[in-house]
Amino acid sequence: MFTSIFNQYDWNEELRSIYNKTDAEVRRALARKQRTLDDFKALISPAAAPYLEHMALLSQQATQKRFGKTIQLYAPLYLSNECQNICTYCGFSLDNQIPRKTLTAAELLQELLAVKAMGYQHILLVTGEAQQLVGMSYFRQMLPLVKQHFQHIAMEVQPLDEADYAELRARGVNTILVYQETYHREDYRKHHPKGKKSNFDYRLACPDRIGRAGIHKIGIGALLGLDDWRTDSFFAALHLQYLERTYWQSKFSVSFPRLRPHVGGLQPKSVITDRELVQLICAWRLFNGEVELSMSTRESPRFRDNIIKLGITSISAGSKTNPGGYAVEPQSLEQFEIDDGRSPAIIAQVIREAGYQPVWKDWDHALHGGETNGKFPLPEEIG
Repeated sequence: MFTSIFNQYDWNEELRSIYNKTDAEVRRALARKQRTLDDFKALISPAAAPYLEHMALLSQQATQKRFGKTIQLYAPLYLSNECQNICTYCGFSLDNQIPRKTLTAAELLQELLAVKAMGYQHILLVTGEAQQLVGMSYFRQMLPLVKQHFQHIAMEVQPLDEADYAELRARGVNTILVYQETYHREDYRKHHPKGKKSNFDYRLACPDRIGRAGIHKIGIGALLGLDDWRTDSFFAALHLQYLERTYWQSKFSVSFPRLRPHVGGLQPKSVITDRELVQLICAWRLFNGEVELSMSTRESPRFRDNIIKLGITSISAGSKTNPGGYAVEPQSLEQFEIDDGRSPAIIAQVIREAGYQPVWKDWDHALHGGETNGKFPLPEEIG
């Protein structure tokens, strides 16, 4: 279990180690082909800031070597904004007096068709954390409908037990995303004072349960801004390294959500600038050439346009962060405000103009059978 490894590390010691990295350590990290966790700390440290242009070039080269010049597009479909947790940074928090909504089967069908009409062939299902209202019984009801329209299904829902993940896998779910929010145990408690999510260790062990259940792809990450973003990123890298070694049959992705405005908004404890976010993304790519790196519509159009060539492999487009947002109830309350509201068609054109190929469905499906009989699909075949 990752928990036993995590407990061997001290947050403050790792923070000091990162901020004490030297220019020489950064240069050594950049010179290596295989980089360690200590190298990762050097690359996310303040000492690496002067080397950002060089890091960006190396990151671009490493990404193209592994993923080619392709960018996968994705969109989240929110099933519900019901939530039984109090989270200081989330618009769906139980203590926010907002209209609550959970999609019926008929409403879900409208949403699915609206997303599919935009060109998508895979879907990310998202809910608040309300076990009784949007738990396994709800998923059992809705997943067959989703499978009629999308071959690849990803989910970002409340942490579940291992048996539940095994059942979701049997029902056609390929990918599970679960973010620790922050790896700082004490601050985690401050931001999650009520609800099942307040159990830090249960959430920390969630990727282990997903891995043991044999889910094909696991997504992790930290919410940048809840605590020191560099230290949170180190622990996320530690977590990924453990997961890759333990559940080597699975694939992995990392996301970079920054705190965004919402009802009852929280000011970030640790602000990460655009330049620092680029540094972080490049550091991740130089640390791990295989992991998928994802960018959401939380970020500005200008930032997202510029990051396409620097290490990202998937990017959301046309996203709605409210249940019914695509067709049923567009004006319902969002979980957080998006910054890039451009349509998927416009984003796809931006990707092409950058010299890359937009991909409209998860390529992993083709790698495991699918229409191409197990051969790696060319971009023009799946775009």
